[in-house]
Amino acid sequence: MQLTKEYLSKYFNPNNFFNREKSWLEFNRRVLEEATNPQLPLLERIRFISIFFSNLDEFYMIRVSGLKEQVRANIIELSIDGLTPLDQLKIIENTVQPMLTTIYQYWHNTIIPELEKNKIFICNLSELHADEKEALDQYFSKEIFPVLTPLAFDPGRPFPYISNLSLSFAILVETAKGERHFARVKVPNILPRLVRIDHILKPDRRNGNSDYIAKFIWLGDLIKENLSKLFHGHKILEAHRFRITRDTDLEIQEDEADDLLEVIEENIKQRKFGSVVRLEVQKSMPDFMIDTLIENLEINRHDVHIIDGNLGLSDVLQLCDLPLPHLKEKPFHPAISIISDDEENIFLQIKKKDILLHHPYDSFTPVIEFIKEASRDPDVLAIKQTLYRIGQNSPVVKYLIEAAERKKQVAVLVELKARFDEENNIYWARELEKAGVHVVYGLIGLKTHAKMTLVVRKELDGVQKYAHISTGNYNPTTAKLYTDIGLFTADEQICSDVSEIFNFLTGYSEKKKFNKLLVSPINTREKIIELIENEINNVKRYGKGRIILKLNALVDPFIIAALYDASQKGVTIDLIVRGICCLIPQQPGLSENIRVISIVGRLLEHNRVYYFYSNGEEKVFASSADIMQRNLDRRVETTFPIEDEELKKMIIENVLMKALEDNQKARVLLPSGNYVYNHKVYYEKDFNYQEWLIKQTAEQAKKLIHKETKL
Repeated sequence: MQLTKEYLSKYFNPNNFFNREKSWLEFNRRVLEEATNPQLPLLERIRFISIFFSNLDEFYMIRVSGLKEQVRANIIELSIDGLTPLDQLKIIENTVQPMLTTIYQYWHNTIIPELEKNKIFICNLSELHADEKEALDQYFSKEIFPVLTPLAFDPGRPFPYISNLSLSFAILVETAKGERHFARVKVPNILPRLVRIDHILKPDRRNGNSDYIAKFIWLGDLIKENLSKLFHGHKILEAHRFRITRDTDLEIQEDEADDLLEVIEENIKQRKFGSVVRLEVQKSMPDFMIDTLIENLEINRHDVHIIDGNLGLSDVLQLCDLPLPHLKEKPFHPAISIISDDEENIFLQIKKKDILLHHPYDSFTPVIEFIKEASRDPDVLAIKQTLYRIGQNSPVVKYLIEAAERKKQVAVLVELKARFDEENNIYWARELEKAGVHVVYGLIGLKTHAKMTLVVRKELDGVQKYAHISTGNYNPTTAKLYTDIGLFTADEQICSDVSEIFNFLTGYSEKKKFNKLLVSPINTREKIIELIENEINNVKRYGKGRIILKLNALVDPFIIAALYDASQKGVTIDLIVRGICCLIPQQPGLSENIRVISIVGRLLEHNRVYYFYSNGEEKVFASSADIMQRNLDRRVETTFPIEDEELKKMIIENVLMKALEDNQKARVLLPSGNYVYNHKVYYEKDFNYQEWLIKQTAEQAKKLIHKETKL
C-alpha cells in the first residue's frame, strides 16, 4: 500500500498530536533545567538564564502575537491537536507563570549568593561606600543623564510611543500646586544594563589579580535614584519599571510588491508599531498605574505579567564576559581538517574525495577558505551562493565582493525575509550590489533557507563544478555554537542539481526532478514518505526496518502519520528532536516502536540528519530542512545524500548512535508530553554526547600535530 495523503489522513485525530506551542514551552523548560543545573559552572547557568528569557521574548513576539491576532479577528482555526487560539493562550499562560516563578526564585536564592561567593556583587545603592556613590553620581551626570528623555502624558501631550522590549519607568509626579501627572522614562538600551562600579571607581584595575572583585549596580536602580534631576520642581510619588513586547511578525504582500527590498524596509519600520502582546510590570506597581498602561497600550489584564524581580533578565548575558575561566566551561578548539596550501589547493582535495565537516567540532575556516580561494583563483569562472543569516563583518561577503572585483561572475541570493536579520541582510545586499554582484532577494511566497555554494572552475579536462552544501548558515559566529554538517563535493550529479536550484532561484526554471537532492517545496515530503514506506516494505520482506531522524522540530502531520504507520508495521524508529515535537511516542496502538529524545546542552543541536536502514544499504541524508509545513511547503530547502562510505559511517556512529547513548543531557519524551532525563542504569557509564565529540576533536588535533611534527 502506498502512503498517500488520503491514507495517512486516517491518523489525523487531535488525540494523536501534541500541541505545537506547548511542545515549544517544554523545550524552553529544558533550557530552564540547564539554567538551574548545579553541575554546570556558574556563568554557564547564567548564560542559560539569558537564553531562556530571549527564547520567551521571541515566542511572544511571533507565536503568541499570531494567536492573539486570530482571537481579535475572531478566527477559529484549530491547532493540530484540536485547540482554539484562545485555548492555546490559556495553556501558554498557565505553563509560563510557574516557570517564571522558578527561574526568578533561582536567580535570587541561588545565583546571587553564588555570585557573591565568587566576589561578583550586584549591589543596591544602600550597600555602597561613599566614594562609590560619588563615582556613580559623576557617571550618571556624564554618561546617562544626557541620553534620558522624560516624556509627559497629559491633555497636551499624548501617551508616548514605547518600543519593543524596552525597559521603562512609569512615574507619577506631583507639582508644587498638588497636580499629579503620569510620565515615562526609558532605560537606554545603548548602555549596559549592569553598570560596573569598580571600573568607574578605579578604571585601571587589573582583572587578573588574585583579589579580583566585580561590583555592579542595575542601570535602572541608578536612574531611579536620580529621577528627581529630570523633573525639577516636582515630587516623585511613584516610579516602577515596566517592559512591553510587541508583535514583530512581518506581513509582506509580496505579490503586490514592485521592489521587495523597499517593501521589507518599510515593513521593518512598521514592525516597531506592532500591537502590544505582553506587558511585564514590577510587583510593586500599583493597580492604577497598571490600569493606565493597559488602557493606553490597548491590551487587557490577561496580557499583564507581574514580575517579582528584575525585568528583562536576558541582559544578564553581560556577566558571561567576565574573565573568570573557572566559572565557565573549559574552552575547546575546533579541528582544521582541510585547508589550501602551496602544494594542493582546496579544489584538488575536493575533486579527490567528498569532504565532510561537523561544526563546531570541525572549524568553519575551510568554508571561508573555499570562498576565498574561489575569489582569487584565476581559473574560477563563477561563484553562486545563498545567504540566509550572514552576521556582521562577514568574511564570506568580503570574498564575494573581491571575486566580483576580479571580474568573476558572482550571483548571490540574499534572503531578505530571514526573521530579525532583515536589516543586516539588506545592508549586505546593497554592499554586494555596489561591487557588481548579481543579487536576488528571494522568491515570491518562499523563503530561501537552503545553504549552498557553487563554484565553476576551468580545468584541463574542461569546466568543473564544486559545491558546498550545509545544514547551517554561512556565519562564522554561529558556527562556533551550533552543530551543523557541511559537505564539499565535486559529484557531477549533485553539482548539477545545485546548479539547477540556482537557475530556479535567479531565473524561471521549473525543474521538478533532481538527480540526488531532495528539494523543497518540490519533493522533500514525498521523498521522505517514500523512504519511510521503503522501511515498511523491508520489514515485510526481510524482517527489519530502522529509521533515525535527528532534527530541530517535528510538526508536519503527514510525515508524523507516516511514522505512526511505520511503527505499527514493525519499523524501529528513533527520533532526536531538539525542540518542538508534535508526535506522541510510545503510545499503545499508535507508536510503541517510536522513541523520542531531546538533547539540550552546551552547544545548540542544529543539524538535521535522516537515516534509513534500507535492508543494509544504509541511506544517510543531511538537510537544511526541519519536518515542518513551512520547511516543506513554503521554503526552498535542500536535503543532500552522504554517499562516501567512510563519511556515512562517521555520521551514523558519531552523530546518530552516540547521540542516542547520551545519558547526561538527553531527555526522553513521554506519552504525557513531559520529558524526563535519560538516566543511566547501574551498568552504564556517564556519557555526554557533546563532550565526547569535543574530546574526539582534541585527540584528532593531537594526532594531526604529531603527524606534521614527524613530517
